[in-house]
Amino acid sequence: MPTKRSPRKGSLQFWPRKRAKKFLPRVNWDAIKSNSKNIKGFICYKAGMKSAIVKDNTPDSMTKGKRIVVPVTILECPPMKIFSVRFYKNGKVMKDILAENLDKELKRKVKIPKTKKGKLEDVKEFEDIKVIFYSVVKKSNLKKTPDLSEIGLVGSIEEKLNWVKENLNKEISVLDVFEKGQLIDLRGLTKGKGLQGPVKRFGIGLKAHKSEKGQRRPGSLGPWHPARVTFRAPQAGQLGMFTRVVYNNKIIDMGKPEGKFKNIINFGDVKTDYIIVRGSVQGPAKRQLIITAPLRETKRQSKKNFELIEIK
Repeated sequence: MPTKRSPRKGSLQFWPRKRAKKFLPRVNWDAIKSNSKNIKGFICYKAGMKSAIVKDNTPDSMTKGKRIVVPVTILECPPMKIFSVRFYKNGKVMKDILAENLDKELKRKVKIPKTKKGKLEDVKEFEDIKVIFYSVVKKSNLKKTPDLSEIGLVGSIEEKLNWVKENLNKEISVLDVFEKGQLIDLRGLTKGKGLQGPVKRFGIGLKAHKSEKGQRRPGSLGPWHPARVTFRAPQAGQLGMFTRVVYNNKIIDMGKPEGKFKNIINFGDVKTDYIIVRGSVQGPAKRQLIITAPLRETKRQSKKNFELIEIK
């Protein structure tokens, strides 16, 4: 019998395999090119999944002009407001200035530093501007504590600074950032699954039913020398709550709720602006996510065109 050989299970690209430090991941905004007029991303919350009846208007599609059923995910997007403005120089934060007249409820829920006060006009000789936004989540039924995240802006330095001055203390809607039919990326944490064995965690195969010392474990943890177990050996441990990105999701519909989505399982009613994307999105209900402009748009996804008829 020939020797069985098998490539290792589980990618080493994601290491260490443990819970992420925060719910909203950092984003390399400089790598993302956006056609938006103002900002490159938005904070949203996963409501749940439904089945949608759509008309397929994709050119050269086998179901062109026909009604098909596709899985969709509903995302609730409460408005955002500016928390602080960050000025960068040589790739590092040079100055961080808090917005004036912040909400009183925000001050109760978030620790606000006292040292970040000043005026935007006083900052000079900077190379880039990014803004820390917070979600006005009190308008939904989710929770009271807002989520904060740094989001990149679109345009030249002068255009960015003018946009910040115009929108201080104003609510920004997702309808002003993204458009129906556009591709988006979704960044956030997956479901937490706790302690799991190597079969589920790394996808190794089960051993024969008469094997010693268990079936759902690796056959060997490594050689005698080096006299230790390397981190590459698949073993039981934490699974889930990992930062992942779902690329090129198609926006099928978006708008004001107007009582459309009520009593969603584990979520409730959608009270603020919503986005419906085709397919599934990582995380359980109520998971906070960051919507961004597509990092690498593909022709196959961009040419798809669906007209929403009904949601079941």
